[in-house]
Amino acid sequence: MPTYNERDNISTIVPAIRAALPDAIVLIVDDGSPDGTGAIAEELTAADQRIRVLHRDVKEGLARAYVAGFDVALAAGAACVVQMDADWSHPPSVLPELVGRIEGGAGLALGSRYARGGGTEGWPLTRRIISRGGNLYSQLILWLPYPDLTGGFRAWRAETLRAVRPATIDATGYVFMIELVFRAHRLGAQIAQVPFVFTERRAGASKMSSGIFFEAFRHVLLLRARRRLGRDRR
Repeated sequence: MPTYNERDNISTIVPAIRAALPDAIVLIVDDGSPDGTGAIAEELTAADQRIRVLHRDVKEGLARAYVAGFDVALAAGAACVVQMDADWSHPPSVLPELVGRIEGGAGLALGSRYARGGGTEGWPLTRRIISRGGNLYSQLILWLPYPDLTGGFRAWRAETLRAVRPATIDATGYVFMIELVFRAHRLGAQIAQVPFVFTERRAGASKMSSGIFFEAFRHVLLLRARRRLGRDRR
């Protein structure tokens, strides 16, 4: 769970995760939050041995934080790795179903806002249009059957996560999420979709920016070009 300035959420979301998955280890990856999130995370680890924190000195973006967390989890021998946000937009109550899909044989379980039964709450119309439009654009350009490619609420089988090689993805924003699914799909992984309702963050500010949006637009086209080039070579 990557964090940056989430002090108002971290102390409540972590106990909820532990309650939903009592046997899981919670790894908080904090990118040097100036608001003291890292210190609160340390207090949580002192009270519960199944909570860990990885402190990173600089903010390098969501993708690098996830790569760092994935590396720690895989090195520790995790069989299933779950990724989620710290701001309560991803409900801990859905975690058992995500993990259950991995235990049932899936290589990747996508928490999906746009699969049947999913949705969003608390978003203005503009944000809904941008999110749905961006996902539809990515889905059509890359020929993928999953309507929610940009979400960060997922569970991975360790073998699948290793195979997609997250550290080799050079994108820094939410397009990192798109390429992870793209690679898993191309490898033939079994991908399940778990609908959930995304709720606007309880506290703090969103990290979304126009730069992230335009990076995704360009990078998806690049992925399509690479896919076409690979097919032509074959």
